Amino acid sequence: MQTDVYDLIANECDFADMTLDLFTFCMGFDTNVTFLKQEVKTVDFKKKKVISDVQRVSYDYLIIAVGARTKFVDSIPGLKEYAHGIKTLHRAMYFKQKFEMSLFKKVENEGFGCTPINIVVAGAGLSGVEIAAQMASFAKEFYENNHFLCRKLDIVLVNSATHILKGLDEPLMEASQKRLDALGVTVKHNTRVVSLTQNSVTLSSGQVLDMDFMIFAGGIEPNGLIFNLDLTKNPFGFIEVNENLQSIDYEDVFLVGDCTTIYDKNEKRLAPTADIAEQMGIQAAKNIQNMKNNKPLEKHNITSRGILIALGRRYASAKISKFFLDGFFAYIMKKLVEKSYFYLLQKRSVSGCKKIFCNPKD
Repeated sequence: MQTDVYDLIANECDFADMTLDLFTFCMGFDTNVTFLKQEVKTVDFKKKKVISDVQRVSYDYLIIAVGARTKFVDSIPGLKEYAHGIKTLHRAMYFKQKFEMSLFKKVENEGFGCTPINIVVAGAGLSGVEIAAQMASFAKEFYENNHFLCRKLDIVLVNSATHILKGLDEPLMEASQKRLDALGVTVKHNTRVVSLTQNSVTLSSGQVLDMDFMIFAGGIEPNGLIFNLDLTKNPFGFIEVNENLQSIDYEDVFLVGDCTTIYDKNEKRLAPTADIAEQMGIQAAKNIQNMKNNKPLEKHNITSRGILIALGRRYASAKISKFFLDGFFAYIMKKLVEKSYFYLLQKRSVSGCKKIFCNPKD
């Protein structure tokens, strides 16, 4: 559950609370759903075959929903070597361990000087703001609960724009900025990371920051598979789609989620969120049914149903329809949305598990 990664790092949830088994989940459907854990290498669109590292699978209709990954650009020396993304679970787990080890060393060395832990977060979009707030909030509570004489965690959020959360509504920006200020997060606007070493970050302003570790949330690119596919892409590498969510090259190929880019009726780019991806999945499924039944395809009318931003322990900012709120109530709303969504997934997974292990006929 991508939205729970920040909670995992800040010890708000356990590993088991944010994952479920895809095999048992797929078993929860009828027998016409099969889960193959294989790496797709490419797709032969003319012969209609998905080519994995194990086999070739024929298709009548294909949905590509492989998502996106953190874009570690080559133009920033040291970025790939010394920065961490958190879009994949293994990177998030590694960072969590490193963060906790830094706090452990703090416990060991307390009384021998006040050495700060320096964290740099590059990118002030949703991911960057949420991880900065979650870590700052967790550390603040950690120091208070353990009665440390020296409470020193320096978090710097590097933002290339004038305001954080560029492209979102002003009330969300203002509430989030206010919360970051209250947590002691330093935000450097109109600034970029230009290079890294093992223990320092150089900014475009010329300032050099001490760094114990750095999270890079400065942008995304499509999953690596997308670069191997012979499909028309936009200048940023994402696959082009039409208003029916089909590839513009093949009408039997549909695109869902962060591996493509879609726009609303006002030609405004829709943010790559789980909300948008879920709506795209439903729309693609409907259109495949329409194609099978020789019915006209539906043009998508996807819009954001709301945004919920985690801003530290028991605090969030939210926009639901045209309404804005922040604080504990927004946090409760965020948790209710996440838990209800996870509950439905888990319910099907439990059903699949019973089919495998608990059905007497098996």
